[in-house]
Amino acid sequence: MENPLLFSLGLSLRVALTATFLVIFFGSGVGYLLAKKDFRGKELVDILFTLPLVLPPTVTGYYLVLLFGKTGLIGSSIYKWTGWSIMFTPYAAVLASFIVALPLMIKTTRAAIESIDINLINASYTLGQSEFSTVLKVIIPLAKKGIMAGAALSFARAMGEFGATLMLAGNIPGRTQTMPLAIYTSASNGDWDLAHGMAAVFTAVSGVILYGVIRLERKGFRWRFQ
Repeated sequence: MENPLLFSLGLSLRVALTATFLVIFFGSGVGYLLAKKDFRGKELVDILFTLPLVLPPTVTGYYLVLLFGKTGLIGSSIYKWTGWSIMFTPYAAVLASFIVALPLMIKTTRAAIESIDINLINASYTLGQSEFSTVLKVIIPLAKKGIMAGAALSFARAMGEFGATLMLAGNIPGRTQTMPLAIYTSASNGDWDLAHGMAAVFTAVSGVILYGVIRLERKGFRWRFQ
C-alpha cells in the first residue's frame, strides 16, 4: 500500500501542475482580452474572474458544488448523460485549484500586457503582422516576466488550496486527500508529529519548485516562435 504521505504529496503536485497548466493558457487569454479589448460587460467579467481571489475558499467551493454537483446547473446534465460526477474525484481537486488560482494569472498577465509600450505593438501592425502574430512575437516576449510570475503564484496557490478542494473533492484518504488536507486531518486527530513532518516536507518541496521558477526567470528564459 502506498505511503499516505507520498500519496498526498504526489496528488498535490499532480493537481497543482495540471491546474497551473490550464491556468497559464486560459488565464493568459483572459488577461489579454481584458488588457487589449473593449467590450460591453468588461468590468463585470473582470469582477467575476476576480471573485475567487477575495471570497473565502469554502464559499468558492460551495458555488462550485452548486455548478458541478450531481444536481448542479452543469453537473446534473453531465450526470444525466454519462452517469459520472466530478464530485469526490481527483478531477474535482484540479477544478478547485484551477478556479482559485486563475485570478492571480489573469491579474499579473493583464498588468504585464498593459505595461507594454503601445508604439511597439502598433509598429508590428504597421509592418504587416496580424494580431495573432503580434501576440506571439511581440506581446508574449515582452510580457513574459509577468506571465511567469503569474504562473509561479498560481502554482503556489494551487499547491496550498484547501477550502474549495474540501467542499468539491472531499477529504478521502488515498483518493482526494491532498497534502493540505492530510496536514489538517493529522492536526485534527492530534497527531502533531506527523503534521509537523508533512508541513515541513510540503514547505520544502514548494520552496524548491518556486526557487526553480525564479532561477529560470532570472536566467532569461526565452520564448521562441518561428
